[in-house]
Amino acid sequence: VQLQASGGGWVQPGGTLRLSCAASGRIFSINATGWYRQAPGKQRELVASITNGVGTAYADSVKGRFTISRDNAKNMVYLQMNSLKPEDTAVYYCNADIVHYSGTNPSPYATEYWGKGTLVTVSS
Repeated sequence: VQLQASGGGWVQPGGTLRLSCAASGRIFSINATGWYRQAPGKQRELVASITNGVGTAYADSVKGRFTISRDNAKNMVYLQMNSLKPEDTAVYYCNADIVHYSGTNPSPYATEYWGKGTLVTVSS
């Protein structure tokens, strides 16, 4: 099982970016997923999360600007980022609790996975 994040880049303040995270492999289902970010010299922080249903949660710093969504049929999770600020500059990571098959074990089980980060730079 792999998580692959994409969509980062450079954008001016006030701009928009959409991050995507694709899960691949022998997946049975995906439980909660989330986006984290880590700015230089800072700890990794949770930006947004979404449950298997429609429950979402956001860091106070991004409420009203970022929207997390998922496409269960495609095993995808997205982060729409609007009104970007320089303080949003960070490496963004996707995270998911994935129920998957492994080897010859017929019973799937859950494992937490992290994708490689994608860099978002907001500057003029």
